[in-house]
Amino acid sequence: MFDLNLLWPVAAAMTAGDLIGVERTYHGHPAGFRTHILVCLTSCLLMLAAMHQSTWAFTALPGQTVVIDPTRMSHGLLTGIGFLCAGVIFREGFSVHGLTTAASLWVTSAIGVLFGVGMLDLALLGSGATLGVLGILRVLDAKLPHVGVMDVTLRWKRGEAPNGVAVRELLRFRGVKVVRLGHVMSHDGAIHEHHLKVKGHVPIDIDGLVTQLSAEDGLAGFSILPREE
Repeated sequence: MFDLNLLWPVAAAMTAGDLIGVERTYHGHPAGFRTHILVCLTSCLLMLAAMHQSTWAFTALPGQTVVIDPTRMSHGLLTGIGFLCAGVIFREGFSVHGLTTAASLWVTSAIGVLFGVGMLDLALLGSGATLGVLGILRVLDAKLPHVGVMDVTLRWKRGEAPNGVAVRELLRFRGVKVVRLGHVMSHDGAIHEHHLKVKGHVPIDIDGLVTQLSAEDGLAGFSILPREE
């Protein structure tokens, strides 16, 4: 006979994973609502299995009783989810992307574990807190004064690349400060690129910076990538 007590934890875990994943999908981040649902569902199913050991079709040796510690299952889940989280973190230039999405997968797995062990109150509290961090605090973060970070690449014509001091001065007029500077040059000297990590108080005048760089003699091309989570 089907145990209806198994239904509500599975349904609640899928709902929580869906709500958290929808926020990630809406903002165009990797690992959307289907991934979050599967993470939360898997954690819940495995913990339900660990918590209902009495229903296992497992025969112990005569006179012996086999008991498995459910906490070992949760340790394995939260360790294993790290491999999935690592898949959504990537580096581009000086920027590291996907950290918030990885954290959302991690907490989603933890919420699934809580539903699986029957801690409904804590699971619901964790779900609400996670949605608040991802949704409400995003709006608050946008309104707080803070420093923005961008990755800038400057591609110079042959023999036209200035030194590092000149590059820093070029960007300083637009209110941004170069905090890291890298060089890439081809063997024949035909390509010389400056890869920069720059900071400035938000809002940064990106349009003004584009206009200034477009008029710069000797600059063959450039890219400006605001850093996002």
